[in-house]
Amino acid sequence: MASSDLEQLCSHVNEKIGNIKKTLSLRNCGQEPTLKTVLNKIGDEIIVVNELLNKLELEIQYQEQTNNSLKELCESLEEDYKDVEHLKENIPSHLPQVTVAQSCVKGSNLDPEEPFKVEEPEPIKKPPKEQRSIKEMPFITCDEFNGVPSYMKSRLTYGQINDVIKEINKAVISKYKILHQPKKSMNSVARNLYHRFIDEETKDTKGCYFIVEADIKEFTTLKVDKKFHVLLNILRHCRRLSEVRGGGLTRYVIT
Repeated sequence: MASSDLEQLCSHVNEKIGNIKKTLSLRNCGQEPTLKTVLNKIGDEIIVVNELLNKLELEIQYQEQTNNSLKELCESLEEDYKDVEHLKENIPSHLPQVTVAQSCVKGSNLDPEEPFKVEEPEPIKKPPKEQRSIKEMPFITCDEFNGVPSYMKSRLTYGQINDVIKEINKAVISKYKILHQPKKSMNSVARNLYHRFIDEETKDTKGCYFIVEADIKEFTTLKVDKKFHVLLNILRHCRRLSEVRGGGLTRYVIT
């Protein structure tokens, strides 16, 4: 055996012996009453640190969702700005030009024998028919979120709940746009949805805005699962919706 191999073997054996001595020393420390108190305190502090890390993780998730929402808002504003610039640069030439009436005429330029011409005002156009407004669910506030019991919201964040409200509003708007649409302009898909919407109405939902699970599946990307029903419980707690049951169907009424 070479001397270098022997030295490596000795070093390895000495390292193992050192580890065994440290293990025995730590085991003896745990059995001493004075050190047990210190170890218990360390254990309690580790639990507190773990709870703080869980809270930090939830806060990071909330900030990430807020950041994503702000990015979407910025993208939407940029698109709106581009649309406005496009409209500004492409004003149709057939639109009537704005004319400014001459408010005063100098006496030297006025011919007393020439009759004064009065421009007839253009006929007033009837204002376009106002579109019917659709009731939407308001987002919950931070105070309302903090008032939801912990057992109810579990690990759900403020941002996740408002994201679901956004999707529910999308379903409500899509549904009632079809209901407010003239029947003559409907295609076959819209007409079938229209008849389903009418069949789902009851005397208890008259004058109310509501959706059912089929509308969530039709107009949103939400999954109607256990988590979704937990979110609905939170929205009921915050008085954002109520339920009307009947005919084997649950209707979620916007309040």
